[in-house]
Amino acid sequence: MSTLPHGIDAAALHAALDVAIEAADAAARIHRAHQGGVFTTRTKSTDIDLVTEVDTRSEEAIRAVIAEHYPDHAVLGEEEGQDVSARSRWIVDPLDGTVNYAHGFPFYCVSVALEVDGQVLVGVVHDTAHDERFTAMAGHGAFLDGRRLRVSEATDPRACMVSTGFSYDRETVERNVPVLARALTQTRALRRAGAAALDICYVAAGRVDAFWELQLNAWDVAAGMLIVREAGGTVTGPDGSPYRWDHDALLASNGAVHARLLDLLRLGDALA
Repeated sequence: MSTLPHGIDAAALHAALDVAIEAADAAARIHRAHQGGVFTTRTKSTDIDLVTEVDTRSEEAIRAVIAEHYPDHAVLGEEEGQDVSARSRWIVDPLDGTVNYAHGFPFYCVSVALEVDGQVLVGVVHDTAHDERFTAMAGHGAFLDGRRLRVSEATDPRACMVSTGFSYDRETVERNVPVLARALTQTRALRRAGAAALDICYVAAGRVDAFWELQLNAWDVAAGMLIVREAGGTVTGPDGSPYRWDHDALLASNGAVHARLLDLLRLGDALA
């Protein structure tokens, strides 16, 4: 059982998980309502970084659910930033995989996590396209639609299927290319689907053995990181230390192959 912050017990975790599920479901309903329809789209950080009205409406719905149950909590969302500072903070990506969603590619999700005193305690990732819900509470395991998750047991990179993602920043993409080349030639298979929160959950489910990406944000990884760890996996920065929000790269794996993948991928070289 993980050590929980002061004042947080199992009952509080279960209550927060219920709220996270409610919030994620509210966003998923908006995803489905607009799926395949016409909606407004604009660019954000770069000309390929899309944001749609579905992103903003989904985040508004999530914030409304959280405010109803926890009006004194802070919320950090991809579209609206952080509203206030508080001991308890919800970290939210209302539509991870916006480009996929806009193109009708069925790999996108909503991610909702609760952090208390800097520790992520609850995580929910709802895969809207496939109607799968990944959940975790600190010290209580990770689950997919109620079925307990466990990472794979692979120990050799050559027997691994790994995945990655690419930043919207062109320079960061170029930095990831040499890492990609090493993985292509020294692992069994490589995939790039385009939604980091869901990619990370696939590690927890044993569908892939590892995932890495450069320059992620807290809302991309908060829920998935907890889900992987509760499924027995490992999530670190490029130096192998436990992942922090200020790390420039993330590697999530089954744990058994982690050290070998760190040596193989050389994420630190990509960031130098």
